[in-house]
Amino acid sequence: MRKFSSETNGYNRNEVNQFINDVIKEIEEILVRVKNQNKEISILKKEIEHYKNLENTLKQAITKAKETVSYLKNTAKEREAIITEAKLNADRIVNEALLKAEKIENKADILEKNLQIFKRKLKLILEQQKAVIEEVEVLELNS
Repeated sequence: MRKFSSETNGYNRNEVNQFINDVIKEIEEILVRVKNQNKEISILKKEIEHYKNLENTLKQAITKAKETVSYLKNTAKEREAIITEAKLNADRIVNEALLKAEKIENKADILEKNLQIFKRKLKLILEQQKAVIEEVEVLELNS
């Protein structure tokens, strides 16, 4: 906590006012960062939704591919090699999409945790500042 020099009526007003201005500036910068992080979280959530939609589309595509595979197996043995390759590619695509979605979810979780930590720190700073203001008011009343 910052210490202020004393004057006849309490703390040096200029020092206290400068400190309060510095705190306000710092809080404003923090709020801008929080706003930017919230925007980034929103973007990441949209990306997650996009990948979830891709995953559902891919699952539907896999279901249709399996039906086609069944049909092709019944019609000709020579198609088995093509079907096997198609399954491997579909699984790889799904796995890649799932990995990307998981990475995005992890980033969103980290941002959310950072936001919660920031909020706690900001609350602590504000409580400390409130205590300083209350001390100043008490000193002004006692003067």
